Amino acid sequence: MKKTNVSRGFRVPGFTTAGISCGIKADKQKDLALIFSEGPAIAAGVFTTNKVVSPTVTWCRNKLKSSKTFRAIVVNSGNANACTGPRGMEDCKSVAARLSQELEVTPKEILIASTGIIGVPLPSGKIVKAIPTLSKELSATGWTHSAEAIMTTDLVAKSKSLSYKMGKHKITLGGISKGSGMIHPNMATMLAFIATDAAIDTKILHRALKEANEKTFNRITVDGDTSTNDMALIFASGKAGNKTIPAGSPAYRTFVGKLTDLCLDLAHKIVLDGEGATKFVTIRVQGAKLKTHAHRIAQSVATSSLVKTALFGQDPNWGRIIAAVGYAGVPVNPDKVEILLNGSLLFKNGVPASGASQPALRKKMKSKNIVIAIELNSGRYSDKVYTCDLSYDYVRINAEYTT
Repeated sequence: MKKTNVSRGFRVPGFTTAGISCGIKADKQKDLALIFSEGPAIAAGVFTTNKVVSPTVTWCRNKLKSSKTFRAIVVNSGNANACTGPRGMEDCKSVAARLSQELEVTPKEILIASTGIIGVPLPSGKIVKAIPTLSKELSATGWTHSAEAIMTTDLVAKSKSLSYKMGKHKITLGGISKGSGMIHPNMATMLAFIATDAAIDTKILHRALKEANEKTFNRITVDGDTSTNDMALIFASGKAGNKTIPAGSPAYRTFVGKLTDLCLDLAHKIVLDGEGATKFVTIRVQGAKLKTHAHRIAQSVATSSLVKTALFGQDPNWGRIIAAVGYAGVPVNPDKVEILLNGSLLFKNGVPASGASQPALRKKMKSKNIVIAIELNSGRYSDKVYTCDLSYDYVRINAEYTT
């Protein structure tokens, strides 16, 4: 049975949401979500770096360039609408056309996302037929249903909301995400949809999303694969009534901080729900000469299949960690490197640390939360990447994905 890890009953002023079954998935599972802005909202997005993309990514990129305001995001799960030829874009157009009629908005004000199996034509007729029901289900507290409707191999629906004061005004942010496999930096089989009532300029909103994304969704990896459909979108309605947030101001820094907090929570939930995952793992690199060095080393360790399988097997094999540090492609002096696992020193001065007994380390590795700390002692820069272990279930899930 699928579980829910959501902020229940939250509201974002100016937005309603819904999630229903339209028949793409079997067994009447929810597979169609809608986020609707009651008035014109501005929007921004970040997208997959994969060169092969779904028409939904192309649609959103184009609309964000050509339209000034937006009213809705419609998302289906169970079908990626990717690698389906010209029909893919025609399906986007037909869905947008029918939804615009139902909501009494224009197609250019609608953003579209899909997730699921690649290469199978989108059953857009089922979506079009379900749009009246989807519209009727819109609710200010419908985020739980929307979060469930965008799931694929996810076991847990994911959402988060928060609010803070900006002078006399209350600013609210809320969002949902999906992702379990094919998760890797630069957006990876993950979708995130965020709404806020803050008043902010479009260019500033895009800058804020890019900053938050770089520290959150671009810092998670489950299996090293980047998909064709990935995106994070944010709508801002301005309903909070605050003075428009200016770039570089204290108000902007606070907004970015809160947006980052929300995105990080959603990103962590994706890793915790990694396909077959049993552990949440933080790779923390410190003392690097450059920020890019710290990131590349953290990512190298986080994506090592040998490290990840050792974590699943509760094997404190530090040799795999130092090997991944060494092939990260940045200058490293192994005689300066220190490696700790949940506070226990594993490696120092180019040799195994004394006193680190295998039984004690194995006991620490039973924890569901693992922190691998790597001190390079070569500079002042640091970075983190979040990942999970690699289990038998990951292989089973992906071996049977389309069967």
